[in-house]
Amino acid sequence: MGILQVEKLNKSFGGLVAVHDFNIVVEKGEIVGLIGPNGAGKTTLFNMVACFYSPDSGRVVFEGRDMSGMRPYQVCALGIARTFQVTKPFVNNTVLENVMVGAFSRTRNAREARSRALEVLELVEFEQYKDALGSELTTADHKRLELARALATHPKLLLLDETMAGLNPAEKLHLLTLLRRIRDRGMTLVVVEHDMKAVMILCERIILMNRGEKLVEGTPQQVANNQQAIAAYLGEDYATT
Repeated sequence: MGILQVEKLNKSFGGLVAVHDFNIVVEKGEIVGLIGPNGAGKTTLFNMVACFYSPDSGRVVFEGRDMSGMRPYQVCALGIARTFQVTKPFVNNTVLENVMVGAFSRTRNAREARSRALEVLELVEFEQYKDALGSELTTADHKRLELARALATHPKLLLLDETMAGLNPAEKLHLLTLLRRIRDRGMTLVVVEHDMKAVMILCERIILMNRGEKLVEGTPQQVANNQQAIAAYLGEDYATT
């Protein structure tokens, strides 16, 4: 049994089927990529795993526990954290205070929260900006702050929704190194991303969603050479054989 199991998950909005009969098992310590065109259902799937949305049917199981009916704060307490496509820092608060918000999910003690936040900022190599206001940061800085705030909740499973969007090549390379370092500290990562070069480098397994369904699953090489994946999303650029 994996750390995360998604079983026959379905979600519709009116007449629009966003996710249909979706199944996935994520093993502890994996980095799994979730790819697909816009509207494929990737973020909706994340929202159900994190209990922002309730599925119409199916279930999500984390470490053997059925999360049906849970609230997002309960999911966070279990050890699941996520980032969002559109970052929303507290712009009138410092970087340190923003990260402390995540740490307060584990403690009510301000000193402990500050210590945890500083530890995370050091991990993501952002401690030099701890006194900067959220309003003073660049897009790349906002992405790193969003990641730090999620890490401050002390997650076991990290859901990353387009963390590399808006970054330049050097910033993406730095983030790839950081994400591997985070995994090596014992975390499991599921990554939604449109930068296929980054996904192919980072992930050990890739799942392609299309129209709410799992279309292809396999190693980066298997997915890159799958004709369904090429036709639906990748094109010929990533084929290796």
